[in-house]
Amino acid sequence: MKHTLLAALLCALLSPIAPAQANPLAGVIDIHAHTAPDSTPRSIDAIDLARLAQSKGMRAIVLKNHFAPTASDAYLVQKVVPGIQIFGGIDLNLSVGGMNPAAVEKMALTTGHHGKFVWMSTYDSHAAVLAEKTPQGRARPYVAIARNGALLAETRAVLAMIKKYDLVMATGHNSAEEDLLLLRESRALGITHLVVTHAMLSPINMTIPQMQQAAAMGAYIEFVYNGLTGDHTFTFADYARAIRAVGPEHCILSSDMGQPSNPLHPDGLLALFAGLEKEGITPTEVGTMSRSNPAHLLGLE
Repeated sequence: MKHTLLAALLCALLSPIAPAQANPLAGVIDIHAHTAPDSTPRSIDAIDLARLAQSKGMRAIVLKNHFAPTASDAYLVQKVVPGIQIFGGIDLNLSVGGMNPAAVEKMALTTGHHGKFVWMSTYDSHAAVLAEKTPQGRARPYVAIARNGALLAETRAVLAMIKKYDLVMATGHNSAEEDLLLLRESRALGITHLVVTHAMLSPINMTIPQMQQAAAMGAYIEFVYNGLTGDHTFTFADYARAIRAVGPEHCILSSDMGQPSNPLHPDGLLALFAGLEKEGITPTEVGTMSRSNPAHLLGLE
């Protein structure tokens, strides 16, 4: 008996120790992070989120605000929180003049050059306004990007500015058809950093064939955890089905968190990763969509 116990003890001591489970957020980049300061209530401010993300081992975050440019915020947060990269951008809603190439250029030239994203109109897009239920059916003003199936001159001017400063063209909350127009013109201009903003969500409502068209033009298709919370009706199975059809090499996972009722951004990402893995998306594929693809989109490779 003594010899048996001794042998078991020696075997345990000599056996290789299993490595600690890898950090699922190490090197992750969240390209869709809503934070305070904002004119809309947010769950966390940009400095505290940067500190939290850095403590989790994340590589970068992109600060998004529907109504104000975030390049200045990104510059200041980067100074306060080392060890993580912070980026911002501009969302072309009415508060910045809509399709305003001058505003895009000033954002791109902001100190530190942390402004990387140009989101086409979101809250004030034509598709978003049409989807609203307003009293007496009155539609409020909106930002038009196209008319009769053709992009407007001011939209083309914005795209030219995106090309000039090598920025990311994100499609915002426009219709799927308008998104495809934006992508075709962007490709014609030689813009190489393209992403379809949470393609499945309303009012975009992209079908899988439309996502495949967008991916064929070089765009990444974004899937956000926010699409699985609150009033949204999507499931992890819906996301997994679309990701398989489009291909993980053409997709990006991000949080779109910041709403007071939702988890904080890192927790949202962890929930997104875990839910997709239960649907058969592998950890390697999750890594491609949350690390490699957003790094390529931002030119961090």
